[in-house]
Amino acid sequence: MDSLTDILQGTYLLVDKPLDWTSFDAVNKIRYTIRNSYGIKKIKVGHAGTLDPLATGLLIICTGRMTKQIENFQGLDKSYEGQLILGATTPTYDGEMEIDETFPVDHIGIDDIYQAAQSFVGEITQIPPIYSAIKKDGVPLYKLARAGKDIKPKARQVVIHEFNITSVAMPSVAFEVKCSKGTYIRSLANDLGRKLSSGAYLSRLRRTAIGNYTVKDAWEIDELVEAIKRSAHEYSR
Repeated sequence: MDSLTDILQGTYLLVDKPLDWTSFDAVNKIRYTIRNSYGIKKIKVGHAGTLDPLATGLLIICTGRMTKQIENFQGLDKSYEGQLILGATTPTYDGEMEIDETFPVDHIGIDDIYQAAQSFVGEITQIPPIYSAIKKDGVPLYKLARAGKDIKPKARQVVIHEFNITSVAMPSVAFEVKCSKGTYIRSLANDLGRKLSSGAYLSRLRRTAIGNYTVKDAWEIDELVEAIKRSAHEYSR
């Protein structure tokens, strides 16, 4: 565990974000634990790349002066593994909201799915979901969408380095993706459904890597909290 000096001056922590936690939940938990354990009134803590509440996996959390490096961490490529469901869509492009439309899937063969996935490899234009943390005039789009506002997210250029289908058990499709910053895997799932003249939504997502940092080396939240407490106890001795 990093020493108090490292945490205050600046360090990064690899965290395996749990299901149903927001990225800010994880940041707030760690900030509170550090402040409470060491009796510190203020400490800068931030994360390098948001994960949706329904996604799990690697989150890089920075403290102290290392928060100035957050943008550099955010610029790294990301790797994911997940699952999508063909034949239906949701407003959020994932399982957060109920299905709003269904589509036929009888015309879709396994080879069609593999070929469709490969068609997204390279630089593509992607439209983020309206239910996203992207801000418009300082307000997250998801708040505007839930308020009934007419939202039209701006298209962005992203790069899909790899989009591999790992298994198919219709209508469920498992996949792995390596992509550039700013890529929405929910949008990729939705676009894949459209490419197949059907629909699709993301049913599971886990971030496995950010650059060369992997979730295999990440702390579970509870383990990290206990490690911080132990470090604080040793520091005070």
